[in-house]
Amino acid sequence: MLAFIGRRIGTLFVILFGSSFILYNLTAISGDPREQYKFATDEKSQSALRALVRQLDLETPPPLRYFKWLEGVLGVFYGKLNFGVTRDNEDVISRLSAAIPTTLKLVTAATLTAIFLGIALGMVTAIRQYSRFDYVVTFFSFLMFSLPIFWVAVLLKQFLAIEFNDFLEVGYIDIGWRILIAAFTAVFWAGVIGGSKNRIAKVALSAFILTFGILTAIVALKWFYDPGLGPIVVFILSVGIAFAVTAISMGLDNRPALKSSLSIALITLILYYPLQYVFDKYSSWLLILALAVLTISTATLISVLFAKIDRGAVIRTSVITSIGCGLVVILDRLLSTWSEYLTLDGVNGRPIPTIGQMNPLLTTDDFWLVQLDTVVHLILPTVALTLISFAGYIRFTRGTMLEVLNQDYIRTARAKGLSERVVVVRHAFRNTMIPITTIIVVDISGVIGGAIITERVFGWSGMGTLFNKAISGYDLNLLMGVFAVTATLAVLANLVADLLYAALDPRIRVGNRL
Repeated sequence: MLAFIGRRIGTLFVILFGSSFILYNLTAISGDPREQYKFATDEKSQSALRALVRQLDLETPPPLRYFKWLEGVLGVFYGKLNFGVTRDNEDVISRLSAAIPTTLKLVTAATLTAIFLGIALGMVTAIRQYSRFDYVVTFFSFLMFSLPIFWVAVLLKQFLAIEFNDFLEVGYIDIGWRILIAAFTAVFWAGVIGGSKNRIAKVALSAFILTFGILTAIVALKWFYDPGLGPIVVFILSVGIAFAVTAISMGLDNRPALKSSLSIALITLILYYPLQYVFDKYSSWLLILALAVLTISTATLISVLFAKIDRGAVIRTSVITSIGCGLVVILDRLLSTWSEYLTLDGVNGRPIPTIGQMNPLLTTDDFWLVQLDTVVHLILPTVALTLISFAGYIRFTRGTMLEVLNQDYIRTARAKGLSERVVVVRHAFRNTMIPITTIIVVDISGVIGGAIITERVFGWSGMGTLFNKAISGYDLNLLMGVFAVTATLAVLANLVADLLYAALDPRIRVGNRL
């Protein structure tokens, strides 16, 4: 294993060196930054030309200039990393340090959401092949995959931001819209659940009545002005998460896993008000991290108490349940600050922004208000990126899952009497993840590269914006800085994918023969 990793790392260094050398020289010879001074003869232009030549070291041939740049990059091995300066005389590292967190904040949530939803929906469509749900999801995924991101972003700005902000000024959902939303929900759940015509009709009618009733109650209670879940709704959602995670992970017939997950939901209810007090007095990211560690530790301890055998699977189920319950509590806390956020001068009753990564007029230092401001700025770009990218995961997961379900070992597992959940989750899903691993790892590594179009549409300044600025402004040092970060992550992602193959498939071994 160590020999394999060593050889792969050596190969990756060669790839990085070769690709960076080619990119640097092609970019250097693709244009001449002195072009604007070509016909200028006045002293001021000549002085500016001489300064430009000194700044970009244009008298040195590009191949030699590359090795000067490489010398600064290799300084990472002795603590003196240097990517040079931009054409604005700013340190490239400082620009990257400012852009990377912005890009991570923008793209990470969308990427993880797309992976989770895409794989989940892809599995369900494969299991329910040629059902109404399969046809609906297939149509929707092809539609989303074919739409340009800038067009989707404009639609989201209009309907999720401008129209919603206008709605808050009126505070009333027209009955026509309530009927339309309820009808859409009815069609969706009828397609998801499926079954006989009689069952589909009952599901559609129930979903329609329930959705219409919820919307009517929201209007009557003016929930959009002072939203919140409260302890009862938090407990109900926690119980739902406990049942859902247990059903998928181990099955509801596994009593230790179910009891452990339901205990976590009960603890969430018991600690609801103490947590609100702690959030009011000591809010910080350090507190959130400490609570996350405590939550996972508690879930692990509860699992050990309930499970006598197969403890690893029970612990996994409980930990996932605890994370879900924790996210519900955080969501409830953010919603409870909504009414105060609406009244801030910088918000002025229009909370969903169409541009920017933060509200420059927001003067509060309140931790939860600042986090809520970050969340509302993330809504539109996250939805836009998710809608476009998760369609590919749906199609790839569906195709791979169908191929796996037709294998002999799946038929053998069913013939041995294993339940369908065990066959799908423990056998088919594990082998489906092997080819999907490559896409996931590469996509996650590409997160740092940013989303050029999305950043431009929504006015974010991340890695995509830096890359665009470097290209348009002939900023070679900035371009190579962006390339160094993204290319390094890309080649490391391939190494991680190879190692994950061995972890997912016991037949794969990395040794001296590879």
